[in-house]
Formats: sequence, structure tokens, C-alpha cells
Amino acid sequence: MGAGTGIHSLAAKSAHAKSILACDINSKSVAHLKSLGINSIKSNLFSKIKGKFDVIAFNPPYLPLDKREPKLSQLSTTGGRYGDEVLIKFIKQLPAHLNPDGFALIVVSSLTPINKILFLLKKLNLKHEILSSKKLFMEELFAWKINQKALDFGL
Repeated sequence: MGAGTGIHSLAAKSAHAKSILACDINSKSVAHLKSLGINSIKSNLFSKIKGKFDVIAFNPPYLPLDKREPKLSQLSTTGGRYGDEVLIKFIKQLPAHLNPDGFALIVVSSLTPINKILFLLKKLNLKHEILSSKKLFMEELFAWKINQKALDFGL
């Protein structure tokens, strides 16, 4: 999801993933991925995606809108007015595309407001764990793993 230059897809390919489907909103990105031999389609999040997946990797645009930033780069960096809008849309669509034992990997910034994201995860019976973090310049980046909570039958 949001395949960009294809770094995640190429890593999956080198790890001998059974199948790979890359998608991006940018036509040039999709064409580039196809030139690398990666199955890819143009899609705004899951709009053109059918089926369920074991792993969904997404490095979303997560920064709040900065009107000083050039419009062209905003597509890959700006997650909406507050920075959480793209992630919220992604998470709302995620359960319909995640296999029961599957998980999503996403990047979240310390500059991204997370209260709505955490509330939505709980509402959708999804859990997250922080796999890694790294401080860069004026922010800290977090790698999150999101999956479905196991049902508790009280046994």
C-alpha cells in the first residue's frame, strides 16, 4: 500500500513472498513497479483492491498539512490537515482486507495525532504494538504492527 519506489515490494520479493501486490495512487510509481517485475495497480488505498492478505505494509503520508510545502511532495508526506486522516481511512478499510491471522505494518510519526487512530483500532477490535522507533530531526518514527484481537470466550 503506498508502494512508492517499491522498497517494501522488493524486500518481499527478496524474502521469497508467495505473491506480491503493490498499489499506489501515483501512476508513475505503478509504472516503475511494473518495470521492476512487481505486480502493481493504481489504487487510492483499498479502492481497487480485492481479497484478503497475510501482510499489508504501508508507509503512509503522516505529516500535518504545511502550506509551505510544494504541492507535488505533499502527496507523499501529508496525511491530511492534521496528519491522521489517511491513516484513519486506511484503518477503517483494513479489516475487510486482512486475513484472520494477518497483520499490517505501518509507520506513525510523533507529529501525527494518534488519539483518533487508537480509538478506531479499539472500535474495530484491532490491536497494535510498537516494533521499533527511531528519532529523526524534529520527530520520532514508530513502526507499528496491527492485527485482530483474539476473541476472549472467558474459558
